[in-house]
Amino acid sequence: MRLTDFNTLTFDCYGTLIDWESGIHTALQPLLARLSTPLSRNAALEAFGTEESAQEAETPTMLYSGILTEVHRRLAKAWGVAASEEEHQRFGASVPDWPAFPDSPAALAYLKQHYRLVILSNVDRVSFAGSSKRLGVEFDAICTAEDIGSYKPDLANFEYLLRTLSGMGIGKTDILHTAQSLFHDHVPAKKVGLASAWIDRRHDQSGWGATPEPAEEGRYDFRFTSLGAMAEAHKLALEA
Repeated sequence: MRLTDFNTLTFDCYGTLIDWESGIHTALQPLLARLSTPLSRNAALEAFGTEESAQEAETPTMLYSGILTEVHRRLAKAWGVAASEEEHQRFGASVPDWPAFPDSPAALAYLKQHYRLVILSNVDRVSFAGSSKRLGVEFDAICTAEDIGSYKPDLANFEYLLRTLSGMGIGKTDILHTAQSLFHDHVPAKKVGLASAWIDRRHDQSGWGATPEPAEEGRYDFRFTSLGAMAEAHKLALEA
């Protein structure tokens, strides 16, 4: 299997293209500052991942901005600190402030020359519009949890993606799903028969961060430590 075997890249956004862990940790600072005992970055992110996954499972049709609002409320309760409704709402609206990984815009611009680029993300349309400006590329299709009514790793999200792309004349074997999260993306992608590329953004860190640990083995066909590394590998594949 080669990178050049595909004509469409479907992307998770947050954790893959957008540095959501930095964005989340920054947005949690007012809450974390009130803790009597400091919490490490990884511990805070893991707590976020637990609460986010639980909230998405409980309220699959809630907009992601609302999910984040409720996650902030849950974290404040779990950590035993007070927070105002305005602070909960501010965290819920923080997605457009989350930074892109430094390599994402240039890598996407290169990959756009060779593939259709598609988003499959646990996000709402308004929040993604802010992130899209940071990425600087026009995506050929955007599939959000708002459109689908559920959150990854629900297989319904991947089935919706496949139906959308089928309507564009894109078959399953044309697609390489490209994502950081084994839990949200690689496990379900394999269940629906998609090839996948793991962008292992946390390769130099321990633990799972803001992404829950997968309950089963996360299999993938390619592994890169950044999207820039994937773009470079594609250049080499063209020369081979």
